[in-house]
Amino acid sequence: MPWIPTFRQTNLLIAALAAVAIAAALYLQHVEGLEPCPLCIFQRIAVMATGAVALVAALHGPAGWGRRVYAALTSLAALAGVVVAGRHVWLQHLPPEQVPACGPGLEYWLAAFPLQEVVRQVFQGSGECAKVDWVLFGLTLPGWTLVMFTGLLALTLWQLVRRR
Repeated sequence: MPWIPTFRQTNLLIAALAAVAIAAALYLQHVEGLEPCPLCIFQRIAVMATGAVALVAALHGPAGWGRRVYAALTSLAALAGVVVAGRHVWLQHLPPEQVPACGPGLEYWLAAFPLQEVVRQVFQGSGECAKVDWVLFGLTLPGWTLVMFTGLLALTLWQLVRRR
């Protein structure tokens, strides 16, 4: 079936989508002036992890169980992105009186606290994570990121179960 992309081609597609997502995030930050909140930074990390594993898988081109290992790793990275983006969307949909107060920036947290505490604080969210700065076709930036991660997760899960 020539119309079905190979394992390598699908991984290249995943890596390319991740690269486009990071380029878009950097454009929005540096050209449009949208500063990323802590949850946005964690979403970027998940995008880069998903893309990096997919790129290594494409370059390596393993056979057999090696494909499943790469597919599982990219699935875990994409699932982490779904979780973080989902949390971000949830925070943005809270009523204003339930939104957590704005906290110190991520740089301060990284300098002052152990990494486990930073992750816990980031997932609690803050007022800056609940702020809606950008909307396209009715979806916020975290909403679009959630859509992208859901698509990437579907591709990586397909890679996990595919036969050829």
